Amino acid sequence: MSLVEALFTACTLAVCAVLLVRLCLSPARRQRFDATAHRWGQALRHGTRQLWHWRTARRVARAEAESAIRRARGGKPGEADPGEWAGNVYTPKSFRKPRRPDQLH
Repeated sequence: MSLVEALFTACTLAVCAVLLVRLCLSPARRQRFDATAHRWGQALRHGTRQLWHWRTARRVARAEAESAIRRARGGKPGEADPGEWAGNVYTPKSFRKPRRPDQLH
C-alpha cells in the first residue's frame, strides 16, 4: 500500500468516526458540535486564504507605505522640499509663521 492510499484510508476512517460520534449525540449537543465544526472550518478557510495571499498583501502594503511617504515629503521627485526634516520629524515652512503680539498661546 502506497503512502497516498494509506493517507486516504486514514482520512476516510477519521471522517467516519466523527460522523458516528455525531450520530450518537443528543440534538442540543449535536447543534453545539455542528457550530464548533463550522467555526473551525471558517478559521481553517481564513488561515489558508491568508497564507495563500500573504505575498500579495505585503507587496501592496509596501507600495502604499512608499506612496504615503512620497506624498508626505512633497510629492514630485526632484522638487525642492519646502520644509525641514529633523530625524523622522517633518516641519513644513507654514509652521514658521511669526507670532502676533496679541496671541500669547
